[in-house]
Amino acid sequence: MLMHIVSFKYHAGVDGDARTRHRQRLQALSTLDGVIELKVGEDVVHSPRSFDTGLIIRFADRAALDAYQKNPTHVPVAQLGVSLCEQIVAVDFEHPTDD
Repeated sequence: MLMHIVSFKYHAGVDGDARTRHRQRLQALSTLDGVIELKVGEDVVHSPRSFDTGLIIRFADRAALDAYQKNPTHVPVAQLGVSLCEQIVAVDFEHPTDD
């Protein structure tokens, strides 16, 4: 399994409605080919080091992640994130399958 984790820190002027719409668009990516599981949520701690939105996606392998990155449904959602955020960080790592 490959875990894809992304954290989004919105620009200060991005209002709650825009943040909600972004999370909804991220959630809609759960139906794309290769996505085994997708979770998206709003930060509840609000510490100085917190990001605003988190995304976790589980893929079977690197090939599935690569296909997802190029998917024409994913690309505009990724571009929206870039336009709304002052910072986006990601980590991708192999994780053994759960037994």
